[in-house]
Amino acid sequence: MSWQAYVDTNLVGTTKIAQAAILGAQGGVWATSEGFEISPDEQARILQAHSQPSAIQASGLVIAGVKYFCLQANERSIYLKKGVDGAIVVKTTQAILCCIYKAPAQAPEATTIVEGLADYLIGVGY
Repeated sequence: MSWQAYVDTNLVGTTKIAQAAILGAQGGVWATSEGFEISPDEQARILQAHSQPSAIQASGLVIAGVKYFCLQANERSIYLKKGVDGAIVVKTTQAILCCIYKAPAQAPEATTIVEGLADYLIGVGY
């Protein structure tokens, strides 16, 4: 399956994820949903976020021009919120899943989808 297919089918295709991107853990965008543009500065901050979770907890994270505050962050997963919407950023061995959910989708529904795909990718070496 192509990286774009993971975004289109496994993430956005579930209807619980509004926008998604898969970034390479060493940089670069592997795949993204239409209209979801993460700037190079935002990409750099996302790549650093998992190694500095306390900084993200203090300052939040900007994704595609929208600033989210941090609910929880660790070396694997970052959960963010803005109003009723939110974002989930999960690091695998070689990739970072960056996903936005919007109401009426709820955090637990979106989290299950993103974390499940991350577990699968880790299981197959990505």
